[in-house]
Amino acid sequence: MDSVTTTQIGLPAALPASVPVHGLHHFAYRCRDAEETRHFYEDILGLPLFHYIRSDIVPSTGEYCPYVHIFFRMTDGSCLAFFDLGDDVAPAPSPNTPAWVNHIALRVDTVEQLEAMKARLEAHGIEVLGVTDHRVFKSIYFFDPNGIRLELCAQLASNSQMFAEQKGIRDKLAAWSKEKAERLASK
Repeated sequence: MDSVTTTQIGLPAALPASVPVHGLHHFAYRCRDAEETRHFYEDILGLPLFHYIRSDIVPSTGEYCPYVHIFFRMTDGSCLAFFDLGDDVAPAPSPNTPAWVNHIALRVDTVEQLEAMKARLEAHGIEVLGVTDHRVFKSIYFFDPNGIRLELCAQLASNSQMFAEQKGIRDKLAAWSKEKAERLASK
């Protein structure tokens, strides 16, 4: 369905309909060192290095910034990507956000695979939190060499259970928004 908006002179104008978004192409972060990042994602996590870009000019902005952009492919075709800006600086955590909030969650097929990955990570000296039970999935948490928090998840709920979980979801969000507004107003 097309959306309707108002033009500058006050006349209704149809907006193009949204198009289907099929999935994640890639999610990009800064990394401190491309080889260190490659070792972690390819040799430890098992994501193959899939694509490499080397440039001195940022295509979207035109600014000068020598970089390497590396991509690691997952089995669904999506990628995690990293920019090495050549200065050995890791991405800084957000100063107003707890370290547990911003993270990338990746899916494995079974709880057994999740537990095997936990053992593998720990064998490489990586501290792992969990297995944590989220009721509809279980997960483990750990940090990559750049300080980026990662989560591996194994789905427990069926598709039909997940669809059932959606019932009343907008009402739940509206209730949260009201609760938050009341809490902020009382400060």
